[in-house]
Order: sequence, then structure tokens, then C-alpha cells
Amino acid sequence: MKSLDDLKGLIRSIPDFPKPGILFRDITTLIGHGDGFADAVAHLEQRVQQVDGEAIAGIEARGFIFGAAVAAGLRLPFLQIRKPGKLPVPVLAIDYALEYGTDTLEIDPGSVPSAGKVVLIDDLIATGGTATAATELLVRAGATIDHALFVIDLPDLGGAERLRAKGLSVDALMGFPGH
Repeated sequence: MKSLDDLKGLIRSIPDFPKPGILFRDITTLIGHGDGFADAVAHLEQRVQQVDGEAIAGIEARGFIFGAAVAAGLRLPFLQIRKPGKLPVPVLAIDYALEYGTDTLEIDPGSVPSAGKVVLIDDLIATGGTATAATELLVRAGATIDHALFVIDLPDLGGAERLRAKGLSVDALMGFPGH
């Protein structure tokens, strides 16, 4: 299995995207590397096993890629946290603030196990707004959630600390300084 440093080397950095002064961490190069992607999933699986996760929740869209792969590998249920209007059943929804405006996340409450520990997985934690909303939505749906896993943490943006302040244990495979 590739080391976390090797996996970090598979992340492409793109300066001035989506606006000047931002150094964008592009995870598509990791996903597009067969061995690297498989090893990143294996590292996430190990961490889920360490916390005795019993279901995985992933945030649309790249959280689906990593979360579903981990859930399948561990033979655990996968819970989809969706963008609005994607689910054909009555949903629970939460609105949350973005840097410029608001957004909404939805979940099928019938998909959430009434007992068992759900682990949230997403590709990247930046300011933590989406992950915080996702955890609040899972709790409203009846989930027990106290762990969140990410492939990348941008610690300077404070998202992981924001989740920790809400009582979650937060872990990431790699961190990058800056934003």
C-alpha cells in the first residue's frame, strides 16, 4: 500500500483557481490513479474499522466516490447526502451558509439506521460548512455520528476545528497549508 506521502504526491495543485490567490487542491488526479485511489480507500477503511463504524455517509459529489468505495469494501450501508431535488422520496433538508449565499443538503430519512455509528466521509474539509450541515442533517435523521474522515484537510481554513468544536473526531489522510 502506498504511503500517505506518496498519495499526497498524487494531488495536483492549481494556482489561482477558482479565483486569484487560491491554490486549488485537485483530487481528480488521485481518483484517476488506480493504485493511488485504491490505496487511499484502503487507508480510509482502516480508519473506519478503528472507530467501529457501522455505516458510511458521503456528501455529493466526491464524498460519494470515496464513501461508497469504503462502504463497499467494508460491506457497510452507504448513506447519500444529496443536493436538493435528487431524491424521489420525502426528505429531511438543511440549509447552510456559504461564503456567498446559501445551499441545501437532503437525505432520505428512511435510509438512516436507527442504531449504529455513522462515519461521515468526504474528499476535502475546508471551512467545514458543508460537513457541519451534513452532520446536523444526519443527527436530525436519527444517526449516531461522532467521526468524520477526509482525504484532504486545509487546516488553515478551520473546518476540522469547527467540527471538533461540535464534538466530532476529525481525521484526514493528508493536510495542505493555505487555502
